[in-house]
Amino acid sequence: MIKKIKHYIKEIAIFLIVMTIFANLISIYKSTDLNQQAFNIKNITLLNEKKFEYPHAKPLLVHFWATWCPTCKVEASNIQTLSKHYDVLTIAVKSGTKQEIQMWLNENEYNFKVVNDSSGFISSNFNIAAFPTTFIYDKNKELVFSEVGYTSTWGLLLRMWWASL
Repeated sequence: MIKKIKHYIKEIAIFLIVMTIFANLISIYKSTDLNQQAFNIKNITLLNEKKFEYPHAKPLLVHFWATWCPTCKVEASNIQTLSKHYDVLTIAVKSGTKQEIQMWLNENEYNFKVVNDSSGFISSNFNIAAFPTTFIYDKNKELVFSEVGYTSTWGLLLRMWWASL
C-alpha cells in the first residue's frame, strides 16, 4: 500500500514538473511578439482621475488584464499583494466603463492602480494577444521581464526584487 502511494506521489510530481515546464515554454513563445521597448507612456489617467507618474529609481510592474478573463480573476489577488510592496500599474482591457471596473474592484476588495483601456488602444501598442500579460521594468524604464499567462505571487515578487537590483 505504501509503495502504491509513493508511486502516485512520484507520478503527480513528474506531471506537475512537466506541466510547469510546458507552461513556461508557452509563455516564452507568446512573449516573443510583445513590445520589448522601454516604458514610454507619458500621460495616462487612472480610474480615480489621477495622473500616473513613473516611479523614480524603482521597478514598475505593468499588468494587462480583463474583468471577463478567468485567469486574470485568479491572478488578481497576486497583483493586489504585489501592489502593497511595489509600484504596480494595471490596465483593464475592454472591460467596460470606469464605473463597471470600479464596481468589480470594490466587490473583490482590490485597490491597485487601474487604467481603463476600453478601446484596446494601449494593449495594441504593447502587442498584447492574450490575457493576463505582465511586463516588469527596471528603474531605468527598461523591460527586464515579460510574462503571458498566470504568474504566482512568489514568481512576481522574485522578478520585482531582481528588477530592483
